[in-house]
Amino acid sequence: MKQLLCPLNGLRNISEFLYGGEVHELSDPRDYSAKDWAEHVFFDENRAGLVLEWWCHRPTSYWFIAERNTITDEVVRSFPSSEIFTHRIDFDQRRDRGEHV
Repeated sequence: MKQLLCPLNGLRNISEFLYGGEVHELSDPRDYSAKDWAEHVFFDENRAGLVLEWWCHRPTSYWFIAERNTITDEVVRSFPSSEIFTHRIDFDQRRDRGEHV
């Protein structure tokens, strides 16, 4: 049975998790065309070797990051996303529409 270590819930059966794609650098969607933004969000590089990936523990809806070797399928570590994303970025769309903020 394959297992994954959730930082919040401990070692769990892999069937309890949902893969969320590779971790991407945070970018402002206003800097992209619709096509380029979709590619940025939904397309993975699919590199061989160590990759940071989003995973969700479905029963608790807890999202975290796992560092996985795509060649061996070994999860090197898993950790809360707050280790990388240390502050919230607010892309205020009201400003783009000329509304008072």
